[in-house]
Amino acid sequence: MKTRACVLSALVLSVTVQAQTLPRENPVPGGIAIVPVAPDTDPVPLVHFDNQRVLVVPDSGKWQAVVGLPLSLSAGPQTINISDSNGLRHEIKFNVRTKDYAEQRLTIKNRRMVNPSAEELARIGREQEIIRAAFATWSDLPLKSLRFRLPAQGRISSVFGLRRFFNDEPRQPHSGIDIAAPAGTPVVAPLTGIVVESGEYFFNGKTVFLDHGQGLVSMFNHLSRVLVERGAQVNTGEKIGEIGMTGRVTGPHLHWTVSLNNSRVDPELFLPQQLTAGQ
Repeated sequence: MKTRACVLSALVLSVTVQAQTLPRENPVPGGIAIVPVAPDTDPVPLVHFDNQRVLVVPDSGKWQAVVGLPLSLSAGPQTINISDSNGLRHEIKFNVRTKDYAEQRLTIKNRRMVNPSAEELARIGREQEIIRAAFATWSDLPLKSLRFRLPAQGRISSVFGLRRFFNDEPRQPHSGIDIAAPAGTPVVAPLTGIVVESGEYFFNGKTVFLDHGQGLVSMFNHLSRVLVERGAQVNTGEKIGEIGMTGRVTGPHLHWTVSLNNSRVDPELFLPQQLTAGQ
């Protein structure tokens, strides 16, 4: 028990997020719920949602659980599980609202990108395992902020959560935002992080994954160039690649995904509102 308490106390010291940097709350599928779980004079509690560990930060005199809500989540009551420094456990319920996302229909000229061959499906399966492992990353990297900057200058051409159809065939909802810009446009780290994975994938093209710490992970797709190696630490604003047209695309753009407690959530909730209000 003493060892557990020491670990928890160390985590208290590592969490340096300030109140004004919290993401905007939007408790809908694909959004974020912020749930107070304990006074911030207590050791930081361990919080889990759907068997995934949850980011916990101090704000307004409370430890706040910053919960990523998957797009597949049903609206209605949801539960987080809390363990305190003495090992005592309890639950807190919160409510998730409904949200209807718009449709987007795209025409893909390369039919392989809509109906891959058996060999390509095998490759996609292998790549999905790598991608899932990257999104499941948890590290105790200290977070000094939860406010991102835009990773590329351009027009937000596709918003988060769109129900997508490729050549009139239904596909997974859009799990990030697309920033349209000319090929070669710099892509920078929106927040300090560690490169946990990079590679070239069938659908995603040239890709970088950044671990920002404590279950917060970014993915950057369709790059023309990757300029960082696995294990490298990058600072906010540091160039990590360039926009391209690799993978399944209809034009040059960056697809940017943000994952929180292994749930893909709307990146715009981490951006200052003035950056997206005019899009």
